[in-house]
Amino acid sequence: MTSGVVSITICALWVDCTSIMPAENDTSDCILVVGVSRPKIAAAFLTIALLSLFLTFHILYDSAVYSLHTTTVIGTMDETVNDRDETQQQIDQSPVMISNTAHFSLTNRYLPQAIIIGVRKCGTRALLEMLFLHPQIQKAAGEVHFFDRDENYEKGLEWYRRKMPYSSKGQLTIEKSPSYFVTPEVPERIRAMNASVKLLLIVREPVTRAISDYTQLRTHVATASTAITVEGSPRPPQSSRSFEELVIRADGSINESYRPIAISLYHNYMHRWLEVFSREQILVVNGDQLIEDPVPQLRKIENFLGIEPKIGRHNFYFNHTKGFYCLRNETSEKCLRESKGRRHPRVSPIVVTKLRKFFSIHNQRFFELINEDLNWPE
Repeated sequence: MTSGVVSITICALWVDCTSIMPAENDTSDCILVVGVSRPKIAAAFLTIALLSLFLTFHILYDSAVYSLHTTTVIGTMDETVNDRDETQQQIDQSPVMISNTAHFSLTNRYLPQAIIIGVRKCGTRALLEMLFLHPQIQKAAGEVHFFDRDENYEKGLEWYRRKMPYSSKGQLTIEKSPSYFVTPEVPERIRAMNASVKLLLIVREPVTRAISDYTQLRTHVATASTAITVEGSPRPPQSSRSFEELVIRADGSINESYRPIAISLYHNYMHRWLEVFSREQILVVNGDQLIEDPVPQLRKIENFLGIEPKIGRHNFYFNHTKGFYCLRNETSEKCLRESKGRRHPRVSPIVVTKLRKFFSIHNQRFFELINEDLNWPE
């Protein structure tokens, strides 16, 4: 043996079968006998060979799993097409922008780690679409209404999980249903699913929110009044009372039972959430500021969710026709659909002043609960 060089002797010997006792039914003419002078090195060679064989089978298995998963996804999509209601919801709320994640074999559907719980007409859809710009976030396509509708909640968490998007390790799944905030049963139901879930509550100045709510309700009434019944006759005309008539009673007091007003009394609902979740689990997003300048609010949300700051000014451009910011990423651009950003009706300045005075004390109660002053006009 030369210094620094290991010598290995390999011996191969062909043995004629006639010289030994053959095994039963063995018709071979000879036997190959191989010997190695260094058993440890031979074992290493054998280990490497076995590892190579294992890796080959692993690659083939992973490829087969991927093909099976792709087939399953396509089959699920085909089933969804047969569900008219769910399909329409997907069409109405499906994003134009390309998904952050392809459905590889390592992706799965997970229960959401964060939920936008409300408030209605405060920008929940805009907030969700803005967050979807982040590569670490996947979103449910439509409003799932799992926790606020008994008929859905009774279907169980597995039904809810199947409503979630595919996501990979390191991504967050988020859904939004604005009516969660005002539904009494929801906080306890969400905690039963995940006690450490993170909640996003987006609010706007209450009078502005109430007028926006009224505008949407009036639009729905107008649409319904022009629809045709099954018998082919026009529907009876619906009343179209003004905002002032609905919010101010005949005696001059505020109609607190009118739903657009009731929902704007945020502190009435916030109490329930703080009885179930810690204040640190709920981030209050300023919807007015999100409209005027989205990036600072999104920075707060990224920090709250514990994800890298990725969304910046390059992701937005102002659409002067619509009057609000539209979204862009590396592949496409998107503005919210026409129903967003409806023009509000003109409301009497006297009524606006009266409403803001009414909301002043209610807003202070809300600010005390969230330990933050949002500086709404009084």
